[in-house]
Amino acid sequence: MYRIRFHGRGGQGMKTASRVLGTAFFQQGFQVQDAPRYGAERRGAPIFAYVRASRTAINERGVIRHPDLVAIADDSLVSSPAAGVLQGLGPGTTMLINSHDTPEVWRHRLNLDATILIVPVGEEVTDRADLPFAGMVCAAAAARLVGVIGREALAAAIREELGAHGNALADRNIETALHTYDLMQDHAGAVTEGTEISAENYASPQWIDLPLENAGRAAPSIHAAATSTLLKTGLWRTMRPEIDYTHCNRCWWVCSTFCPDSAIRVNEAGLPEIDYDHCKGCLICVAKCPPHAIEAIPEHLAQAREEKAHAAKTPDR
Repeated sequence: MYRIRFHGRGGQGMKTASRVLGTAFFQQGFQVQDAPRYGAERRGAPIFAYVRASRTAINERGVIRHPDLVAIADDSLVSSPAAGVLQGLGPGTTMLINSHDTPEVWRHRLNLDATILIVPVGEEVTDRADLPFAGMVCAAAAARLVGVIGREALAAAIREELGAHGNALADRNIETALHTYDLMQDHAGAVTEGTEISAENYASPQWIDLPLENAGRAAPSIHAAATSTLLKTGLWRTMRPEIDYTHCNRCWWVCSTFCPDSAIRVNEAGLPEIDYDHCKGCLICVAKCPPHAIEAIPEHLAQAREEKAHAAKTPDR
């Protein structure tokens, strides 16, 4: 069975990439699963999508924890714990990264045994961050890497998935995808099917318990305008960014500009401050901070630390 994960940010087309690759596998006679997985559903937030493909019935369910191929459309996600890019990687895993850096640089950074390849792009692409059709490029490269999907099947899959949006858009995506497919010819078949996973080795996931609250607090009805501040979207967070001011360079325009929810403001001293009531924990600030002054910690550990500090300040009655 082929197990493939796509990682990117909202708006980069990772859901479409998984659907195109899944449909292409189906065109070649495979049984297929493909589905996206969202965190905070908004542009810029880390998301991933996965594809399983097998010649026989697929009995596995849920997210892919031991992928044969991981395709990454945004290399800033590699260092983000919340994105989970590195989860389950083993010696047999191939990483496909959209990056300016070489495979050797990434191999040195990550110290992994996995095979690392860079997303191929044409000479006309000067900024990989603005790579057009990033999701489609990743899907096409993945199709070539597995070595069992032909050019016709890939083009037909794109036409099927995007045809409703007009022939012009489908044609542009097909042209881009086939160009990438041809650029990856030296690596055709580099990704092989993974072995079957026994249920005897199943490891249960780390569940996060969410206690029930009174509906008056947990499900408020807000109908008036200009009340978005009343919706504390920080409650969605599972990872919390924290600023180490001893390393902060006060380059406030970076973290405050990249924050998609404007949850980072700059005080009069020029220091950034995070609004935890509305920070959703996308961790873009962690990836973009030049001096690496922002780190991510699990939210439950941060809350436990706050409760301990509060208890220490509260006098005994």
